[in-house]
Amino acid sequence: MIGLLITVPIYDVSAYSRIKDIVYFEGIRENTLIGYGLVVGLNGTGDNLRNSAFTQNTLINHLNKMGVTTTNLNANNLNTRNVAAVMVTASLPAFAHPGNLISVQVSTMGDSKSLKGGSLLATPLVGADGQVYSIAQGAISIGNPATADQAKNKPTPTSGYITNGAIVEQGVGFDMNSLDEVKLALKNPDITTARIVSTAINSQLRDNFAQAKDPGTVVIRVPLEYRNNVVGFLAEIEGLSVDPDTVAKIIIDEATGTVVIGENVRISNVAVSQGNLVLKVSEQEKLKLILGDDSEDINIPGTKIASLESNATLNDLVQGLNTLGVQPQDLIAILKTIQQSGALQATIEVK
Repeated sequence: MIGLLITVPIYDVSAYSRIKDIVYFEGIRENTLIGYGLVVGLNGTGDNLRNSAFTQNTLINHLNKMGVTTTNLNANNLNTRNVAAVMVTASLPAFAHPGNLISVQVSTMGDSKSLKGGSLLATPLVGADGQVYSIAQGAISIGNPATADQAKNKPTPTSGYITNGAIVEQGVGFDMNSLDEVKLALKNPDITTARIVSTAINSQLRDNFAQAKDPGTVVIRVPLEYRNNVVGFLAEIEGLSVDPDTVAKIIIDEATGTVVIGENVRISNVAVSQGNLVLKVSEQEKLKLILGDDSEDINIPGTKIASLESNATLNDLVQGLNTLGVQPQDLIAILKTIQQSGALQATIEVK
């Protein structure tokens, strides 16, 4: 197996990020829409109306609305297989206005075999409050728009999408300029990062307008000069650069042998023996990695050694192991062993 070792190197220059890239502005978010409708035009792959009563009832109701008399129709008369009942979902972007187009996802509810070649009839999409925010309609494409290359994947035929298949009828009412305060929600909640963000904003505004309420929230009072111009206020602060703090974490994907190590990971005094590798970390000596012999005599011919200064980071350790040609699975075993001993100052997340 070909393995891949990935570490986050430590540089003298900090990794600064813009505030807009590490926070969400509360109140500015997408809203989930859902609807129930019919897909027609299927080539014999639709619902069996005898098995899907809801599809039959929906079809009859739809025909009645179109002025088609269905009084004498029954289950035996409705034996078509070109209709399918579907659920339609979409996300309404923040500040979407009437006339905007959004994409929708369509999924079968009955025993339809495929939606290929079908067209969705006009379907109202409602929000959590029960109001209609959009109307969806159009020809269905099978699969997922992110992997629409039919040659590279086998999409599920009972699920499809319509790009720009819904038109917005009404937006979500939200007046930003009426806000007296703005809440920033950190994408990765952290006490230190929240304080860093609030400090940067206060330095920019030259006053104490921002306060970190908890690890995931920074509350900002809108200055008087920006009342009725909150958009301009947010535009001024979202571009500020900060150096967010990160937790000490190691992510391991055992299936691929991928290891991702954060820069804050540290190792305490520990000694590990893994196969023909001897690892020693102590305050008195250099970090020793000896491969090919269990002796501590670094002058023995043929012994492979990588030496690092004491108090080394785990990034230094991995670089040394890479120098010795240690396999990813051996590295993973070493990391888990060090954590179990309590010498690894980090959390390990295994996928």
